[in-house]
Amino acid sequence: PFAFDRLEAIGNIFGKTAFKYVTYLLVEDILPFNHEFFIWIGRAFPLLNIFRVINEESQSCCNLNTFSSDNNRSNPIAEYPHLTVLDLRNTHFGYVEQFLNETKTYLPCLTELTVFYTNLRIATKNFTREETRRNCAKVKQLFMVIPLVHSKDFYLYFPSL
Repeated sequence: PFAFDRLEAIGNIFGKTAFKYVTYLLVEDILPFNHEFFIWIGRAFPLLNIFRVINEESQSCCNLNTFSSDNNRSNPIAEYPHLTVLDLRNTHFGYVEQFLNETKTYLPCLTELTVFYTNLRIATKNFTREETRRNCAKVKQLFMVIPLVHSKDFYLYFPSL
């Protein structure tokens, strides 16, 4: 067992080791991450508190068309029960959609989100999408690249701001 609490520069090619003490994780790769990778991260890092993802490539998924559906419940959900800080500022918008969509990822404690504004707007369908609302509801600090004047729906989406 590893006793460190911080791990950086994890990519797609990584063993299936558990890191039960790691609370900060940075994953970065030039190859896209798939949903199974994030399911594994949730299981391998049970105390993960801060998660930063760097990947500008569109996600690879063999059944991308069916996986993109909001109502598709056949895929397992990536669970991060202790995650409070999520940094997606250097990602393709697909990762923002995956992490905020409750049918794909469970983030019950998320209180700080860093994201590119345009990606957030796309993933939440202009802050009106029900499937992404729950994972955003407890966010108290929202750091956006290129913040703009926000709509009423934006503030309804993030009631804790």
